[in-house]
Amino acid sequence: MERKLRLLTALFLTSLLVSNIIAGKLFVLGRLVLPAAVFAYPVTFVITDTVSEVWGKKEANEIVWLGFIMNLVMTAYLYLGRVLPPAPFWGHQASYEAILGTVPRIVAASMAAYLVSQFHDVWAFLFWRRVTRGKHLWLRNNLSTLVSQFLDSVIFITLAFAGTVELPVLVNMIAGQYLVKFVLALADTPFCYLAVRWARKERVISNEG
Repeated sequence: MERKLRLLTALFLTSLLVSNIIAGKLFVLGRLVLPAAVFAYPVTFVITDTVSEVWGKKEANEIVWLGFIMNLVMTAYLYLGRVLPPAPFWGHQASYEAILGTVPRIVAASMAAYLVSQFHDVWAFLFWRRVTRGKHLWLRNNLSTLVSQFLDSVIFITLAFAGTVELPVLVNMIAGQYLVKFVLALADTPFCYLAVRWARKERVISNEG
């Protein structure tokens, strides 16, 4: 595996795992209430688009599966940390459980949304690559990411909160999250161009060597 592909894989995993940890922090943006992960998770789509463009479908899908496995590993470690008996002088067990404790329904919703949205992103990006004959990276990046982010929002919020809140509230939650993701997806296009150019330069150097 090339050095820059390893770096992109590491950034993908870091962004993914950190987004799952900080998702419990909510903040207010105007009239929207959003999880802090809304700024970390979109990075993963830039990376899968970059890897799909430069290295192809096989490598991109392997990164998605690796992310899924590492999510399970992280969840297991966090659960282990939760159930280990706390030292008598350590008075932060409740805080640990509140911040790092996992709710099975939330975890399942997150995993389902992750797999569907990420695999769709890889498939859609390469589909539009064939349609455009390898041109218009900005179009392929946006078409794949915008739909993938929509799928992620709908699947996660529906599976995580359906039945616990009224339907109008559920729809507002989906719309609010997707609005921010929509804006961030459009904003990530220059970064996708930079990442692809950076990765291709490495491949040229490697091939010449």
